[in-house]
Amino acid sequence: MGKLFGTDGIRGAANSAPMTAEIAMKVAIAAGKILRQGNHRHRVVIGKDTRLSGYMFQPALTAGFVSIGMDVVILEPLPTPAVAMLTRSLRADLGVMISASHNPHHDNGIKLFGPDGYKLSDELEAEIERTLDGTDGRAPPETLGRVRRLDDAPGRYIESVKSSFPKGLRLDGLKIVVDCANGAAYRVAPTVLWELGAEIVPIAVEPDGLNINRGCGATHIELLQQAVVTHGAHIGLALDGDADRVQLVDERGHSIDGDQVLACIARGWKNEGRLRGTNVVATVMSNLGLEKWLAGEGLKLARAKVGDRHVLEMMRELDANLGGEQSGHVILSDYATTGDGLIAGLQVLAAIVHSGKKASEVAHVFEPYPQLLKNVRFAGPPPMDSEPVRKAIAAAEAKLSRDGRLLIRKSGTEPVVRVMAEAGEPALVREAVELVVDALLSAGGTLAGGTKASKAASSDSPERPPEYPRYLDRRSGARRATDA
Repeated sequence: MGKLFGTDGIRGAANSAPMTAEIAMKVAIAAGKILRQGNHRHRVVIGKDTRLSGYMFQPALTAGFVSIGMDVVILEPLPTPAVAMLTRSLRADLGVMISASHNPHHDNGIKLFGPDGYKLSDELEAEIERTLDGTDGRAPPETLGRVRRLDDAPGRYIESVKSSFPKGLRLDGLKIVVDCANGAAYRVAPTVLWELGAEIVPIAVEPDGLNINRGCGATHIELLQQAVVTHGAHIGLALDGDADRVQLVDERGHSIDGDQVLACIARGWKNEGRLRGTNVVATVMSNLGLEKWLAGEGLKLARAKVGDRHVLEMMRELDANLGGEQSGHVILSDYATTGDGLIAGLQVLAAIVHSGKKASEVAHVFEPYPQLLKNVRFAGPPPMDSEPVRKAIAAAEAKLSRDGRLLIRKSGTEPVVRVMAEAGEPALVREAVELVVDALLSAGGTLAGGTKASKAASSDSPERPPEYPRYLDRRSGARRATDA
């Protein structure tokens, strides 16, 4: 079968190995046997996003857990951080989120949380894989688990998120566009912002099981950029399919990535005495501009491997309470045990309200180094050790010299190699990336989507709005094609 777990749980094309109902049931049995604790009735919480295939995996996982005597609490579509929070709140032995995050609908995944609400360690995931085909531990008929649905789960999560917003502050007077990616937060995100006082324009809030992340959300912010400009909003928030990441857009339609969000929060928390220690944790992908800005503030940027789980592990090692990724996973450990796009967005909104300034003044904190990222897809193992590729990498590193850096890594969530460079000169960045990408293409790769460039100056705002989906009417709710 090969290795099951990647950088963020198990992920793959739905109904193909490893993401089949049969494997999901085996994972449930193995994980339940390993993680159930004590002599009480064992409990697992299972949530999902809005993908059609979630309705195949949720029963399969439920059957596996019930078969070994674990009670199952079923949630309607809710964000990944809601599952982590409810796992702790309900004193469950295990939490499961069925989601492939920012991937398209035809992919799905399984993320596992321990009783403390944190994602499982590499060691526990490896143990689950080793136990996958074991047959012991099945419960006799009279001790099978029971299943119930937690009807007030959305309300519990909404109140938890609202409690992270500073007391005494409100969002009254702010017009906010929120793009929910037709995903897990399509009802809770507009509700949180509206209840805190904002005027909201929700988009991508009509999931049909197939349109999650399609041309919307944190990985496709063009829709949000145009909506912010068209509606004259003060700011826009884009969540991804499971709402554990956020990308923001200022009032001009200019993007605010995860690095800027980290800087914005770090500045405010340092001034308020809320930042623990001097470390802010990011990843190897974060911009050099963030590192240099933090140094100027007397703070350090600690770089972890890509993946919010690795960020969190380093945060715990360094006793830091702020960390995240350029992609928009922002972890505020005072409030959550995993990335939470809504909570992170609220911290930026609090800074705007507190300062009385525009989003463009508050959330563009540092000047980013020109950075370019390209993805090359491979059908098989990428030839990273081949002579032409190694020569291209060495030549690219020589071009960047001391004023930049080159990063080449295999994705842990899809079969691509990511090539990223940054330096003070945009032309050098392009040349370095093209050298490596050309070598990878010559070795059989194909250019994949996800090319991303950041410059010292933001691009102009969009001039013409696209056709929008119907907006959510908060009085009647969105169409419920994929509600549990």
